Amino acid sequence: MEKKKLALLAVKALEERYPDAICSLEYEKPHELLIATRLSAQCTDARVNMVTPELFEKYPDLEAFCNADAGDIEKIIHSCGFFRQKAKDIVGMCIAIRDKYDGRVPDTVEQLTTLPGVGRKTANLIVGDVYKKPAIVCDTHCIRITNRLGLTDTKDPYKVEMQLKEILPPEKSNDFCHRLVLFGRDVCDARKPKCDICPFWGVCQDVLNRGEKYE
Repeated sequence: MEKKKLALLAVKALEERYPDAICSLEYEKPHELLIATRLSAQCTDARVNMVTPELFEKYPDLEAFCNADAGDIEKIIHSCGFFRQKAKDIVGMCIAIRDKYDGRVPDTVEQLTTLPGVGRKTANLIVGDVYKKPAIVCDTHCIRITNRLGLTDTKDPYKVEMQLKEILPPEKSNDFCHRLVLFGRDVCDARKPKCDICPFWGVCQDVLNRGEKYE
């Protein structure tokens, strides 16, 4: 099947399965999503959501984070792992937002990736969720599932992003990535995918490569 047609099929199927495509990280302000996403590296969203209420209460605005002691932040975020580097990045990114961008979280991937600890995955999430611009968040779920379906053919996040950009309707791309996370948790698990209940069983390239027949 042509990749663009397969992409549209996937978009429609996931829209039907998950009508509400929302980020699982909890936040109220743009910089809070940026911080929560940084904490989510090598950590579950559920764990991050347990930590951020205390963090955001202690540091209620951007300026508070700019003036924070990284050691104090470390104590709060310790359970998220890599806490020293994450704490350093949190303070650094907030200072950069204040000093370089007049206190406003940037709205482009190019600007966001100049901030400490911010890569394209995080930047795209901010661009899509905060500013409602077309964005493709290439997390592990996105890379794994799009490779299995045959929409992409590389594990390199940047290349996956560029390949999906060519075949996804821009206005659907951000929500599609959120739905891939839900689908990855529910069905297309990394180790034991539930292929018997998968709506893509008949067109999944991974299944076809195994020589299984669709009935």
